[in-house]
Amino acid sequence: MEIPLYIVDAFASKLFSGNPAAVCPLEAWLDDELMQSIAAENNLSETAFLVPVKDTKDAWELRWFTPAVEVDLCGHATLASAVVLAMTNSAADNSDPVFTFITKSGELQVSKRGDWYYLDFPSRPLEKIEEPEVIAKQIEAACNIKPVNVILSPPNCLAEFESEEQILNLKPDIARVKDMEFHGLIATAPGNNSDFVSRFFAPRVGINEDPVTGSIHCSLIPYWHRITGKKEMLAYQISARGGELRCSLQDKRVEIGGQGVLFSLGKTCL
Repeated sequence: MEIPLYIVDAFASKLFSGNPAAVCPLEAWLDDELMQSIAAENNLSETAFLVPVKDTKDAWELRWFTPAVEVDLCGHATLASAVVLAMTNSAADNSDPVFTFITKSGELQVSKRGDWYYLDFPSRPLEKIEEPEVIAKQIEAACNIKPVNVILSPPNCLAEFESEEQILNLKPDIARVKDMEFHGLIATAPGNNSDFVSRFFAPRVGINEDPVTGSIHCSLIPYWHRITGKKEMLAYQISARGGELRCSLQDKRVEIGGQGVLFSLGKTCL
């Protein structure tokens, strides 16, 4: 059996930046164990698997796997999936198609507008931490710097720091981050040339640091809206690869815009 395998640099306008994701279009679902093994072999932060919904033109079932686990929401691999579909499907009939994905987080849509792809995602709720000082000390122990605020956005913890420079210079103890009770740690601060910047560490799911993470912006957009009052914002995830995101708050949804570049096309041979 041969499965097409695309690798796309998502949230990137040029190769070797943004976040690489693998995309595997399927005719029917494989066994979960096999899909997890393929994702582990790809060894990228996410591998997306797509199956077309019967009797529809622009709808697909979509699932995402890290090298270790399946996740319920992923931004960059969704954007990468839309890039692949724009190359192979609706773009032939429509220069600005809208793709619908049926996922564990409900129905998601991606709109292509010129060279940009806009993800319509759910906004994730923000919750107070009962003992914020305890969590802040844990983060300080892991990162060697104390955050100015901590808040829950299940399944993650969001920590605000004072400056972009602090985020850029973070060198967290990954073992300490993994010992925390959260899915991942979102580190964020006001940006020098943007509304906010961030980095994301998720060793519990096999990703020490994710280069650019669309899903954490489901939390970051409402968080920074509370602080700035803005509904339209520009964000940068300032990992080593880095990525630019156009952010918009829309009631209980968020819109996350980014670009994507195809890196490679091949086949998985099973």
